[in-house]
Amino acid sequence: MNAWRAFWSKPCTQVTRQTMAPVESCIIHPLVLLNVVDHYNRVARDTSKRVVGVLLGTTEGSAVECFTSFAVPFEEDRKNADVWYLDHNYLEEMERMFRKVNTKEKIVGFYSTGPELRKNDLQIEELFRNYLPNPVFTIIDVRADFEGVPYKAYATKEEVVEGRETVLEFKHVPIEMGADGPEDIGVEHLLRDINDPSASSLANRVKEKMSSLKALKGKLEEMQTYLNAVLAGTMPKNNQILKQIQDLFNLMPNLTNTALAQAFLSKSNDMHLIIYISSLVRSVISLHDLVNNKIKYKDIDEVDGGKKKDAAKAKKGAAAGSSNTKSNATEQKSEGKKES
Repeated sequence: MNAWRAFWSKPCTQVTRQTMAPVESCIIHPLVLLNVVDHYNRVARDTSKRVVGVLLGTTEGSAVECFTSFAVPFEEDRKNADVWYLDHNYLEEMERMFRKVNTKEKIVGFYSTGPELRKNDLQIEELFRNYLPNPVFTIIDVRADFEGVPYKAYATKEEVVEGRETVLEFKHVPIEMGADGPEDIGVEHLLRDINDPSASSLANRVKEKMSSLKALKGKLEEMQTYLNAVLAGTMPKNNQILKQIQDLFNLMPNLTNTALAQAFLSKSNDMHLIIYISSLVRSVISLHDLVNNKIKYKDIDEVDGGKKKDAAKAKKGAAAGSSNTKSNATEQKSEGKKES
């Protein structure tokens, strides 16, 4: 155990230590997501492992913008969270080569494919504090069946717990997607390639609505789990989180108001009426096209039917002729035997 800790806690000598304010916002670029997915598919695909890498970008005050990333050799013991390995010599060499290409992009944090926080993430964050005082930590979900926003950002903050000393804990950081002109064009081409032309726009819209509702359901369940943990006393109360939850409830419409409820009901009825009329019109148009198709190809069907009947008659005639020939030959053979 001491050997492991001695390895990752070695002081940084090759990378210049940066100065930056505590992280309050984060912008991630599509190239980072592509690099992380490629890293995962090369190293940990079809396994329960996760991959860890370095985020490169710029900082402006308390805002961090991640432009690119690179992979780092990483191993961990799933049974013992204190046993893990990260090759910081490789990290420093890669950072030196990236700095030759673009001196503006520096180490701003690290990423993991999670998909959730783990116990040794704080230890990894402590390692990255050798390179910058406030690294940002992003979890990028690469699961194919995951629906919703695939990235989350965290930063450490000192928390004073009752009866305990000050400790560092991960706190959520607002994160959003950002892209330059070339990245917008690249993403547009990728989306065009994965677009399914057989699916209608309505089906795509319904699928997007379902994905949004599933993501909303997941967030509500997460809120419910947190509130139940606070009520049970297993998790300390955070006034900031409770205030945000209260703000969400305050934004919900008051459906006990008769006028508002009637307005929602009228709007829903109008939408369902339009959907019902559209279904009827589509059915009538389909039947009309079917009748026109039958009328158009009626003569061709009659000609084809006549040809099939003539072919059947000719076939029956040929079969009857062959049977008569066989019977005549049999009779001649029997008469010859009698004469003999």
